[in-house]
Formats: sequence, C-alpha cells, structure tokens
Amino acid sequence: MPMSADPGYLTAMVVEFSADTILSALLIFLWLMQRKEKHALCWGIGQLAIMAGGVLWFSGTNIISLPWRIYLCGLFLTLAMAGYWSGTLFFIGKLRAPHVRWMAPGILVLSGAFYFLWSSNTGWLAPGSAAALGLVMLWAGAQLLNIHHRYRLLGLALILRGGFNLLSAASLNPDLYVVWFVVTSLLKLVVMLGLIYAVQDEIQQRYARTIDSLSHGFLIRDRRGYIHVANERCAKLLGFNSAQELIGLHVCDLLPNLTRDMADQYFRLFETDGVPYPVTNTATLNLRNGTRLPVELLGSPYFERGRLYCLVQLLDISERKKKDDLLYQAARIDPVTGYFNRHALSSELTLALEKAASAGRECAVLFIDLDKFKRVNDSFGHAAGDQLLLTAAHRLHRLLRPVDVLSRFGGDEFIVIIPDLMPGRAEQMAIDCATEIIAAMGKGFEVSYHAISVTASIGIACYPTHGSDSETLIRNADIAMYEAKKAGRGELLIFNDAMTAVAKDGLVIDGALRGAIAANEFYLVYQAITNANTGKMTKVEALLRWNSSLLGPVPPDRFIPVAEDSGMIIELGTWVLEEACRQMGSWKQSALREVTISINVSAWQLADPQFVTLVSQALMRNGLSPHQLELELTERVLIEDAANVQAVLAQLRALGVSVSLDDFGTGYSSLSYLTQFHLNTLKIDRAFVMDIEHSERSNSLVHAIIAMGHSLGLQLVAEGVETAGQAEILEKMGCHYLQGYHISRPVPPDELLRFAGNRVSAAPQPYSNFAI
Repeated sequence: MPMSADPGYLTAMVVEFSADTILSALLIFLWLMQRKEKHALCWGIGQLAIMAGGVLWFSGTNIISLPWRIYLCGLFLTLAMAGYWSGTLFFIGKLRAPHVRWMAPGILVLSGAFYFLWSSNTGWLAPGSAAALGLVMLWAGAQLLNIHHRYRLLGLALILRGGFNLLSAASLNPDLYVVWFVVTSLLKLVVMLGLIYAVQDEIQQRYARTIDSLSHGFLIRDRRGYIHVANERCAKLLGFNSAQELIGLHVCDLLPNLTRDMADQYFRLFETDGVPYPVTNTATLNLRNGTRLPVELLGSPYFERGRLYCLVQLLDISERKKKDDLLYQAARIDPVTGYFNRHALSSELTLALEKAASAGRECAVLFIDLDKFKRVNDSFGHAAGDQLLLTAAHRLHRLLRPVDVLSRFGGDEFIVIIPDLMPGRAEQMAIDCATEIIAAMGKGFEVSYHAISVTASIGIACYPTHGSDSETLIRNADIAMYEAKKAGRGELLIFNDAMTAVAKDGLVIDGALRGAIAANEFYLVYQAITNANTGKMTKVEALLRWNSSLLGPVPPDRFIPVAEDSGMIIELGTWVLEEACRQMGSWKQSALREVTISINVSAWQLADPQFVTLVSQALMRNGLSPHQLELELTERVLIEDAANVQAVLAQLRALGVSVSLDDFGTGYSSLSYLTQFHLNTLKIDRAFVMDIEHSERSNSLVHAIIAMGHSLGLQLVAEGVETAGQAEILEKMGCHYLQGYHISRPVPPDELLRFAGNRVSAAPQPYSNFAI
C-alpha cells in the first residue's frame, strides 16, 4: 500500500472506503434479510475489515500509538482473510463445525504473528497484507471456479484481484500508484458486485429449486396472459424442454385449443369478490405433441408492486384419472362380461325413457334368462359358468343395434334396452329381437371342451304401454320372463296385466313355502295303480299336498312351479322321498308290503350331486328293497341336461331303482328318449286316454304307444282312467297298469291300506266295480 498522504490520495481513499462501506453493508443487509445467507455476512465482514485496516493505518497516526496500530491492522487483516475464507467455504457447502470452533483461536494466533513480524519492520505491513489477502482470494477464486459455471466470472475476478495483490506486494513502484489505485479499485468493485450477485443468485436459485422441487407444475401469469415465472415440472407437463422456454409466452401458446377469451375469463375469477381460493378446476389439456393430459388447476391471486397476477399450480392427475376410471368401471361395468351392470342399467334406461318422453318415441325392455345355467356351474365349475356368460353376452351384443344397451342384470340374467322406436313399433321390434336371441342361444355353446345346450326365456315390456319408469318396466319384463319359463323355457312372452296377479300370487306362495316343512304343513296322499288284467294293486303313486296355515289348501299346480323357481324344490323333493319311504316301511307287515311306490322327481333334484346318496340312504333307513321305489321323470327333465341325467339314471339302475317316464306324448316327446335313457316304465298321458272311447285318432295313437312300449320291453301305465270303457279298451290293447279315478282317487295312507286289503280278499271283478 502506498504511504503517500497527499490531498488527492486522501480524497481517493475516502471515495474508495465509502464504496467499500456501502457494498459491504449491502452484503450484510442481504444476510439480515435472509439469515440463511451466512456467506454474505462473512464476505461483508471481510471487506469491512480490509477497509478498517486501511483507514486505521493511514488515518490513525495521531490517534493510536504505533504498536496498537500494528496489532489492530494485523487483527483486521486476519479478520478479512477469515471472512473471505469462511464465506467461500460456507458458499460452496464445505464449512464444518471444526472450522468454526478453531476460527477464533486461529484469528488470535495469526494476528499475533503479524504483530511480531511487522513490529520489527513496519515496511513489511503493506506488502505483507496485500500478499496475504492475495493468497486467500486466489484460493477463493479457484474454489468458485470448481463448483458451478454460473460463478466462473466471480472466480476469475477473485483470482485477478488476488494475483494483482501478489504482484503489487512484490514489485509495486510508488510512481505507479495511480495505476495501482485504479486497477485495484476496479477489481475490488467487480469482486464486490460479483459477491452481491452470488448472494442474490443463491437466494433466487433457492426459491427456484424450491419451486422446481414441487411435484406439480407452477406458473405465474399476468392479466394479459403472459407467463412471468414457471418451474421445470410445469415445462415437462406442457411438453417443453425447460422452464425458461415458458417465460414470456402467452398461455394460449402453451395449449393449442385455449383461446384468449377463455384465458381472460379465467383471470376475471380473481377479480371477483367472494370467490374462495384456491379456485379448483379439472381439465384435460391438449398438448403441442398431440397428447392429452388430465390436470387439476389450483389458482390463487398474487400481488406484486400493486399489480394482480395469477398463481396457478398444475397437478398431473393421470393416475388419479386411471383410478377414477377403474372405480367408474367397477361401479358400472360387469367384471365377467364387460358390459353394463345392474347399476348402470337403471341410469341408462332412465335416460332412454326421458328422451323417449320428450320426443314422443317408444322403448322396449327384454329380460333374458339363460335356462339351465345353474347346472353348468354345478357340473363344470364357476369358471366354466363365467366363460359361458361371456360368450353369451358377446353373442347377444352382435344381434343388437349400436344404440341398443346390453347389461348383465345378475346371475344368468341379461337385460336389453331397445330405445328410440317409432310409436306402435316397440312390441314388434322386441319380438323380432327376442326371436333372434332365442335362435342364437339355441345354437349351443362349447365350454371346457364340452358342448352345452342352453336356451333363453325372454320377457318383454314396452314403454309406455307397460310402464313409464325404469323400475316398473324391468319388473314387468321380469314377470313376463318367469311366465315364459313356466311355458316351457326357450319362449318369449309380452307382459300383460294378468301376469301381475300371478306374480303376486307366486310371491305370497314363496313366502309361505319358506317355513312350511318345519311347520309340518305338507302331507302325502297315495293313488293306487292296479294290474289291468287282475285288478291287483301292485303300484302306488305318492302325491304331495299342502295345507298352508296362511293360505289354506294350495294345489300342486300353484306351489310346485314356485318351489322350482326358488330352488326350494330340492328340499321339498327330499322330504317327499323320506316320507314316502317311511310310509312304505310302515306297510311292511300289511297288504301293501309288496307294492312299488312311485314318486315324482324334478330336474333340480337330479342336478343335486347328493341325490343318489339320498335315495340309497332313504331305502336303507326304512328297510326297503330298491325295486320297491320308482322315480317318475317328465320329458322336459330328460332333455334339459341329457348328459347329467344319463349319468344319474345309470347310478340309479345300478342301485336297482326303477325309472318311469311320466306324461309321455306331451311336450318334447321323442322316441330317442326311450332308448337313450333305458327307462323301465312308460306312463301314457291322460290327454290321450280321456278320448280313447270316442276318438279314433286317440284310440290309434294309444294303441301305437302301447305297441311301441311292448317292442321296447317297457311297462305301460295309463293315467287318467275314469270309466270302465276306457279300462276295458286299455286292457284289450295290452296296457299293463291302470291309474285314475275309476280305480281310486288319491287317498290318505289308512284308506289306501283298506282298499288294498279289499283287493286281496276279493276275487278279481270287472273294472266297473273297482272304484272307491
């Protein structure tokens, strides 16, 4: 440092020291505003220490003695070196606790060293100070060059200042003082400004990094729609490479389909009183690359220098949207078939009815039930059942128009909505569609490498004829479907008001059936079956009767279909089997000991895997021989599940139980059944027997049936024999057994026992005398 103290030099020193004071104070002020910026405090103290040392040395001659001036200059120099050293370490993140702990002792030791060095020769003070500061600044500049490219200029400025200090310490000529003063002042100014920039940039970067670290996009736009601040996440969400690309762009430049009116309208929300913040919206953005991005926008007002800005956060809700879509699908889509479920059906039908009402149009509802589906589940498992449902749903969907709606209502039930039909066309359109569906279902399915035959029963209800709301239409179509099932399955029926009474009656009966067995409301009556030649009673049919405590006597044709629909027929059939075998067991020591008892068996019972076991156990419990039991099946039972029926009948034959085909000649009669199922007995339906005396056609038909039965080795029973003439004709035709009111009405066990005793004690008589 030059020793001259001329007025020009002093003026320059005052100016320089004033600038140092201002710049140093600014650094310390930045620390006061942001207490995290401790490097600003250290650098500010360091620069103030340099200035204080200079002022003390050149202006303190008459104020402080030389030894104290030397010591204080050494202390200020040490403080300056410590300030730049610690500030740089803190700035680059390498200042540690041991550094801080040893700093105070180090300052004292180093300042003492300077004092002893300069006390012997004050000429070393100026060049020594310059050299010491130069070394520290060279080190600080090198550290800054290594950490980040944005601080390279500051690092270079520190290196130049440090190098110039070393150079001036080694060879400064007093004649070059002006040059030294100008250069060192410029370098000092550049360094100080660089340090201030570094502190401010660090503050700015901290906030930028904070914003960028957010997991969602962030931007600030002004009233006109131009972007002032954005983070990197926002840039990535919107398809840009960096946040800097967004600055200065209009929000309409970010999103192709966003207009300036839309952007202005959004901003006006923040100028409106009483609007709760943040303003939350969800939208699907169309990005520049053509992709669509679902986002949630959180907008809040932001004021800066008295101006209103809009601060918007963009949250990528793609994953949430996927979850919402999955929840939507779970709530509205059937997981097995992929079509609408019951919940979605209601809303879709309500919407279709609203449109029809406003446009004067009609709608049709088809309620479809897959017949015999339960047997598929029982025989092949639920996976096979699901496969069948999926295949059936696809087959149904191919038959529908694009505007029609298909849904799985539950279990094996589907509903089809045919909307937007011309007035007067709903019923015919529904019939045409239902006919195609029945034909398509009738083609059969291949499930688990098995060919399965499944039919469909369909009920139809039309708007506005059969109901004006979705619940009524579905209920009425359901009622019509059940009537179609009762009609023989594979049928379609259109709802009519009479069905409602039948359905209500079925509900009442279903409710009363639930506790009827436990309440002992069922009982059996028995109808004799006699030998056509001898009149001897060799068989008896057990017939179920119900005397309900709620409804009174209920005929079988009313409660049996309800029991089949509800599945209670299995429990009821088991009771009949047990009770009939128990009754036979009680007749062991009577005139009925040799008779065979016949009971009716439903398709549901044959589908029960435990049925053969139940039969065997009932026989053993009551000490009966298998040949004393005969099971009566209808033709419909045989065809509904042929493979399973064949297997069950084979087990029953192996057990020794006889099988009879009831009501032969009605329904689905086919000669192939008689050989396919290896039956024992054929029962000729009463419809043929009743006209045998007066109709040549009926006479010929019964004669043919009897002849065919003889050729196949079957026992023949004629049902509904009510006159002696019928009995005589049947005997001459070769019918083996007769059953009907001419022989005996269905009677309780005691009366049948008396009738049997009379047959044993009496000689054979003409059939006209058999009836009781």
